[in-house]
Amino acid sequence: MNWILIFLAGLITYFLRYSMISFIKKDMLNEKTKTLLGYVPSAVFPALIFPAVLLDNSASFVSYNDPKILAILIAMLVGFFSRKIIATILSGLISYWVIIFLL
Repeated sequence: MNWILIFLAGLITYFLRYSMISFIKKDMLNEKTKTLLGYVPSAVFPALIFPAVLLDNSASFVSYNDPKILAILIAMLVGFFSRKIIATILSGLISYWVIIFLL
């Protein structure tokens, strides 16, 4: 029963957000608005990731030798040079897993 409710809540959330995007016509937005909306994923992604990396379960900062710190530095370098969010995410995940399993 809980999984059904979680699935339904996800569907409702998805369709509510999708409806707002699908009803906007491309010619309704001017070029400046389109340019500004292009920065939204790049602004939201760090806001979601950095607290998960820099804070532990008790909401205190992690130590400098935490594998997450090295993985996020690698991901930041990949993101800086590639300018692609998917490449940044994958490089961070893969480097984190490699660091955990090798050390």
